[in-house]
Amino acid sequence: MNDITKKLLSMISDISGEIKGAFNIREDGGCAGRQSTENVDIIPKVGQPGIDIIIKPNTKEKIYIPACVTKSNVDDLVYNDFYVGENSDVVIVAGCGVHTDGEEDSQHNGIHRFFISKNAKVRYEEKHVGIGEGTGKRIINPQTYIEMAENSYMEMDTVQIKGVDSTVRTTNVSMDADSKLFVLERLMTDGEQKAESDIEVCMNGAGSSAQIISRSVGKGNSSQVFHPKAVGKNKCHAHIQCDSIIMDHAEVGSIPEIQAKHVDAAIVHEAAIGRINDEQLLKLRTLGMTEAEAENVIIENFLS
Repeated sequence: MNDITKKLLSMISDISGEIKGAFNIREDGGCAGRQSTENVDIIPKVGQPGIDIIIKPNTKEKIYIPACVTKSNVDDLVYNDFYVGENSDVVIVAGCGVHTDGEEDSQHNGIHRFFISKNAKVRYEEKHVGIGEGTGKRIINPQTYIEMAENSYMEMDTVQIKGVDSTVRTTNVSMDADSKLFVLERLMTDGEQKAESDIEVCMNGAGSSAQIISRSVGKGNSSQVFHPKAVGKNKCHAHIQCDSIIMDHAEVGSIPEIQAKHVDAAIVHEAAIGRINDEQLLKLRTLGMTEAEAENVIIENFLS
């Protein structure tokens, strides 16, 4: 691993030294390190870039699969498939960091598919950052496809608050009976950055439930569009909540969508976009903070 990869890893994950457990580290389209364990097999795909992560039943483990782009003029595409065995309880730490040092753009497009077996639990953590002094754009376009079996649980915690010039996030989830999904998406854009997020959750099985929470801050001349969609095809429950702070000359759009295709589908959505509360600013200013310091505190707490 080069020094930039090490720096990015410290920003997008808790990797700082020797990694215990299963991991695959991707660097500029290649493998910079890989390790399987007794219960987790990481196997390179044949005929396309990416890996299969096969998690045996009853496994309790933390798995790392970060990807780093360390220079300009890199166009990285990867396909990662996760097969999670019954009764497993795993944490998967992903994330991507893109560094540009020249005029050419660099991007990482990660396509992840999850096949979560009966009674399995998955926490998926994904953090995106962009750094570097180059003028080339830092682009990250993740696609996530999830199939949840009966009584499974999926928790997604996605964060993007630094340096990514353009991102289009696509997430599709299919849920069987009594499965549960929780999604927390946090995002900040600044300057001329652009971000789009499309989430579609189909609750096919009786007793399935989903909660989708999006929190974002738009600064500078940046733009954001969120389109979360929940579809109830059986007796189910879902709640969509989108909250955004808008600053400067930014543009923020929130388009929550709900569809009930069963008489016992209960789905709720709410969305709010607004500026920082003046009373909050004044209270922090009375404690001796500058306006910029007070804004930073409010934004940090809002996105935490």
